[in-house]
Amino acid sequence: MAAIAPSNPERNMGEKMEGDQNNIGGSTSEADQKQLDAGALFVLKSKGSWFHCGYHLTTSIVAPALLSLPLALAKMGWAGGVVFLLVAAVVTFYSYALLSVVLEHHAQQGNRQLRFRDMAHHVLGSFWGRYYIGPIQFLLCFAVVVASVLLAGITLKAMYLLEKPDGTMKLYEFIVFGGLFILLLAQIPSFHSLRHLNLISLILCLVYSACATASSIYIGHSSRAPERDYSIPDSGNNKLFGVFNAICIIATTYGSGIIPEIQATVAPPVKGKMFKGLCLCYAVVISTFFSVAISGYWAFGNQAQSNILTNFFASDGTVLIPKWFYMMINFFSIVQIFAVSVVYLQPTNEVLEQVLANPKKHQYSPRNMIPRIISRSLVVALGTLIAAMIPFFGDLIAVIGAFAILPLDFVIPAVMYNITFRSSTRKIIFWVNTAIAIVFSGLTVLGCIASVRQIALDAKNYKLFANV
Repeated sequence: MAAIAPSNPERNMGEKMEGDQNNIGGSTSEADQKQLDAGALFVLKSKGSWFHCGYHLTTSIVAPALLSLPLALAKMGWAGGVVFLLVAAVVTFYSYALLSVVLEHHAQQGNRQLRFRDMAHHVLGSFWGRYYIGPIQFLLCFAVVVASVLLAGITLKAMYLLEKPDGTMKLYEFIVFGGLFILLLAQIPSFHSLRHLNLISLILCLVYSACATASSIYIGHSSRAPERDYSIPDSGNNKLFGVFNAICIIATTYGSGIIPEIQATVAPPVKGKMFKGLCLCYAVVISTFFSVAISGYWAFGNQAQSNILTNFFASDGTVLIPKWFYMMINFFSIVQIFAVSVVYLQPTNEVLEQVLANPKKHQYSPRNMIPRIISRSLVVALGTLIAAMIPFFGDLIAVIGAFAILPLDFVIPAVMYNITFRSSTRKIIFWVNTAIAIVFSGLTVLGCIASVRQIALDAKNYKLFANV
């Protein structure tokens, strides 16, 4: 990692860095802690190890959305789907590593950046931090919360109907149940406090991905296996827009958008810890994403649905795998959905604490506890209401994924690295970063167009509080 060497002797530099990083870590004296606002002090506590960083990263990326990857392959075919799945893995790992290097560089200079918007403000300027990075990151995080509540409700309803096919409960009732549970988890005070929950999340995503893969292989070899057609459906413009939609699906699945906030949870010194966490995360990413995508597309071809678990039912409504096994997969995915939702609540929680809490008071004092409980509950309640009102939120997620995840996770890191280190045009890394930024900026525009078009096509199906 490149760094600008100060003029101080090495010994003094080390002492200064240690002091600055300890101030950020939240483990210093009361006078030092007052330098941090309440959001950084209470929510973004820098106490974690690289293992904890890996847990947070895995939960932010490996979510039940990976069950839609067979659909992406169905829209792109074997060659295009697998190749872009691999390209997205390489580019996102590279981009997240670039962000980590930039953050470490500033931390070594005694100017550790804890938030994406602060990082953008420092590197790109105040306009980009305040009016672009900040708003789209909050939009992304809130959208993930809404999608998590909705997906939890849909999964609960699927389990309910499997046990009670003639049941009369509506989707919005299950959405409310999911929202209430997330509301309770939202009260967990800090990002670092989620480390144990996120370890469970990491284990569960491995389990339900393995179960989904095994189920697809089992169905594919069974006597009730569906006829497989690997041709790409539709033709002309529909086929082209389908490819762009598939790109949005894959990019959204790999997306995080909260890398600086995750690195903020690492205890100083931060050097090298984020990269170790990334390696742990991507070992899980590769094993789950590729196994689910390839097995699901192999078993069901271009009939793969937006959630591959839907394909586990025959046309007569009977489940093609043992019922207890199907219920287990859904249960594990619901628990992980809850973990994902509270991880993406953290940037919002940090802003709320910064505005409403008093850093001079104790974190658990009534002065800080009461506003925290009320504000976090209102955010989750609003997300639950939107999920119940618009159960077709998946189309909106595609737009948000194209508008937010592609630039945040594919474009901005490359730009920030080139600006921070003033990369020479004679170096290959400058041109690699420039090519990534240009290509994925173009895909952002095309993905937004394709996603908005899909909303227009599906608009006739929209109905508030629909029982889908």
